[in-house]
Amino acid sequence: MSNLVPDTDSAVEQVTATSAALVLIEQLRAVHGALMFHQSGGCCDGSAPMCYPHGEFQVGDADRLLGHIAGMPFYISESQFAYWQHTQLIIDVVPGRGGMFSLEGSTGQRFLTRSRLFTDSEWNSLRSAHKVR
Repeated sequence: MSNLVPDTDSAVEQVTATSAALVLIEQLRAVHGALMFHQSGGCCDGSAPMCYPHGEFQVGDADRLLGHIAGMPFYISESQFAYWQHTQLIIDVVPGRGGMFSLEGSTGQRFLTRSRLFTDSEWNSLRSAHKVR
């Protein structure tokens, strides 16, 4: 299992990444250029975080920019956000095959979303910053 210490500063982040995920992101960026992520809500690839070349995935009005990991935008649908809003998403990497449309599919690794509940203090900070309802 990867080191679950998120890549974050003192500000409360809604999405972050482990050091292992940051290494894979950098490898993918070296090959594909700028990237973007979307937290899938089901269907073909379950609820995996999907990685695409930047601009390859059409973001819609019902998608929300949750934050950035390794400088790359990370989106989630409003309906998924309603379920996940009280948690910090921690993007990690595990052995296996990624989603069929996600760039890491051929690397032998796949992105995985882990989560933890925000503390009361973090939740209040997010609410006062108008990041959540």
